[in-house]
Amino acid sequence: MAYIDSILKESRVFYPSHEFSRNAHIKSMAEYSKIYKKSIEKPEAFWAEKAEQLEWFRKWDIVLRNDMGFFKWFEGGYLNACYNCLDRIIKSGKRDKIAFIWEPETGESEKYTYGQLLKEVCKFANALKKSGIKKGDVVEMYLPMIPELPISMLACARIGSIHSVVFAGFSSDALKDRVQDSKAELLITADGSFRNGKIIPLKDNADAALKDCPTIRKVIVVKRANNKVEMTNERDYWWHELIGSKDVSDVCEPESMHSEDSLFILYTSGTTGKSKGILHTQAGYLLFAYQTFKWIFDVKENDIYFCTADIGWITGHSYIVYGPLSNGATVVMYEGSPTFPKPDRFWRIIEKHKATIFYTAPTAIRALAKEGDDLPNNCNLNSLRLLGTVGEPINPEAWMWYYNVVGKKRCPIVDTWWQTETGGILITPLPGATPLKPGSAAKPFFGIVADVLREDGSKANANEGGYLVIKNPWPGMLRTIWNDPQRYRHTYFEKFGVYLTGDSAKIDEDGYFWIMGRIDDVIKVAGHRIGSAEVESSLVSHEAVAEAAVASFPHEIKGQAIYAFVVLKKNFKKSEELKEKLKQHVAQHVGPIAKPDKIQFADDLPKTRSGKIMRRILKAIAEGSKGYGNIMTLAEPSIVEALAKNRVA
Repeated sequence: MAYIDSILKESRVFYPSHEFSRNAHIKSMAEYSKIYKKSIEKPEAFWAEKAEQLEWFRKWDIVLRNDMGFFKWFEGGYLNACYNCLDRIIKSGKRDKIAFIWEPETGESEKYTYGQLLKEVCKFANALKKSGIKKGDVVEMYLPMIPELPISMLACARIGSIHSVVFAGFSSDALKDRVQDSKAELLITADGSFRNGKIIPLKDNADAALKDCPTIRKVIVVKRANNKVEMTNERDYWWHELIGSKDVSDVCEPESMHSEDSLFILYTSGTTGKSKGILHTQAGYLLFAYQTFKWIFDVKENDIYFCTADIGWITGHSYIVYGPLSNGATVVMYEGSPTFPKPDRFWRIIEKHKATIFYTAPTAIRALAKEGDDLPNNCNLNSLRLLGTVGEPINPEAWMWYYNVVGKKRCPIVDTWWQTETGGILITPLPGATPLKPGSAAKPFFGIVADVLREDGSKANANEGGYLVIKNPWPGMLRTIWNDPQRYRHTYFEKFGVYLTGDSAKIDEDGYFWIMGRIDDVIKVAGHRIGSAEVESSLVSHEAVAEAAVASFPHEIKGQAIYAFVVLKKNFKKSEELKEKLKQHVAQHVGPIAKPDKIQFADDLPKTRSGKIMRRILKAIAEGSKGYGNIMTLAEPSIVEALAKNRVA
């Protein structure tokens, strides 16, 4: 079955300024094309040349090997990821440069230089050794956005243990599942975390999870919220007491790690099915995070880079920790939410720290756009020179608001597509070179051969939706699913013999990629496959709509029909007349077949604390089912009951 050929065309194109291009790492599309051609014709030579920019204890013997569908990069090489993020940067003369600026929800901001960060990492690395952790052991982390989280990760990398971060917004059950799967031996958590002025009892959650996790021998607890917690004798230890011990040195020699030794496990969010433990290894992952950060964010020596992601997700791993630090950048990380104490939190942080690069999610952009232009306009955002988006396709209208209001029409936007599995960004504009189309992720990064295929594996035509695939290996790719190599092969390589992303996309006549959403977010209406992202973009392009999400529900004639959840902008009133206008708007912009059968106005949508819309919940509501699954990972669980109560029958 063919995807509906959308007539929701985007004709606006925005070019980087001459000044931006002149100073950029990649200055033109001609330069992009020349490097791209080299990178796909001779990928091993290309990546070997880039790998020389890292510091190796021993150089590799072979750049790339395909071992029956399991890819190995830089075999025979030895390095250390922590050493490349800290010691290498300090050796280049940046000991006193700021590495992290931490902006807490409550309290004063803190700054760590590269020299200070190395000392803290070494102290904690030695504390881990004292706790019995050695090379190859798994260390689980269930921490809020506090400096101890990147310190823990880098300490693990330094001694060769494998870190596995669990997002602090997850429940005790989610933590338990991940600990059981990874067989972690030590857990690092905090007494609590702050969120919207409330304390989240992380240690209590951890205690509940660990009742069924016999592999955990020790727990290290950070004192963050000063709330009362139970400390189990001979299992639980305070972070500050461990690193404050006289016999814990602030010098720790880095472990020499083989390129393909495990660096970290990161579990996909598990919105559908059992979560997958994605395994990333040392050299290839670090190189890809380093190179993508350098070129896509066009990083300069004096940049202040603010990424709003949580380190519990891959964006935080690659573009708060490993990518920026390996480039010697200054990173702003924040604790809390974008709307507390007021919805101008991001703009205030940018103003306070004079951030030059800002990287956030479309969900956040839409939510903040709903609050109006006054909040960003009342802050001085003149320091910004580059904007970015991550996590999901961005609606063209949200893109325009971001470009016009936040970037003041002078900041290029890098709309980046990638996944936990890819380790780093695969499809993106390059800010000094690429003409920008609102809503398009533009073109593949160097060394990436991306395509869109039909169900039978043939290449889709221009503007024809299909399966997004990556046809060649790249250094940052996952190596396997932890303890489940068969699932790795089945999920990613069985269908087409090349990497299957699970996303649907189309390529326009200019070779630009348009991500349409997950394959399972495609709705079949009367035999037509309609990407939910296209319908949502159409709804959001209406002047009254701040945010929209669509789901399918059974229809006795069409098979499936479209149910739309719509959040209105302030000053627009809910009415049956407006519903009808919105239906006609979709029919006009996408096609009559894509017109929602039902529209429900909502005050908000169910989202995880990282901002992802939980579509399985919307689908259950649309179908009239109560099979929501666990809703306690949501930022506001009460939203679900309100939506279900007001469901359109």
